[in-house]
Amino acid sequence: MTNTGEKTTHFGFKDVAEDQKAGMVHGVFTSVASKYDIMNDVMSMGIHRVWKDALMDWLAPRPGQRLLDVAGGTGDVSFRFLKRAPGASAVVLDMTESMLVAGRKRAEAEQMAESLNWVTGDAMALPFEDNQFDVYTISFGIRNVTRIQDALSEAYRVLRPGGRLMVLEFSQLPNPAMQKAYDLYSFNVIPRMGQMIAGDRDSYQYLVESIRKFPDQDSFAQMIKTAGFHNVKYRNLSLGIAALHSGWKI
Repeated sequence: MTNTGEKTTHFGFKDVAEDQKAGMVHGVFTSVASKYDIMNDVMSMGIHRVWKDALMDWLAPRPGQRLLDVAGGTGDVSFRFLKRAPGASAVVLDMTESMLVAGRKRAEAEQMAESLNWVTGDAMALPFEDNQFDVYTISFGIRNVTRIQDALSEAYRVLRPGGRLMVLEFSQLPNPAMQKAYDLYSFNVIPRMGQMIAGDRDSYQYLVESIRKFPDQDSFAQMIKTAGFHNVKYRNLSLGIAALHSGWKI
């Protein structure tokens, strides 16, 4: 319960005080950090790798660009970006230090060390000056942010004019029957996998609930426009299980 008049938000299906959510999300990802990549493969049957490749295909990284990968966790997106863009650089930002530690242990991190920085920070208050980056990506992270609109506004602020926002996030299937079937899988299978593989059912229960609370494709596209972005478009992946959103700072 929260005090009368206190701002609230959702943590999965629970209502919590806004100033509590970040700490609760931090606890979830601290708990799952060491098994995060394995669980992504198990939960999506490896399809998350295809989705991230689709992000790169649409983004088409160019040599010399500077990427900010927010909620970048263990570096999946940044590694892909740097492999496709010679002379580029990337900053992986995440609020959970243990996720960054897991990322630094990956072989790609050592190979790309000169082009890669790891920063602990908050998507709603980025520790960077205005107009610093050519590309801003956030993959499966924005639904965990307490105030999504604030994070989008920060993305706009740190991008240079001509810069691009790319968001990869779980979304909603347009067919109600398919959505119901997917929900049955999500709520009955994924938390059990979390218990078996990561020893943590509750964190994966939250992750499933957070997907259902995230806005649908059109609603989220409107939020991106509200932050100031132009030419906002999205593409459904795997029939809408996930979606890619793109916007430009003009």
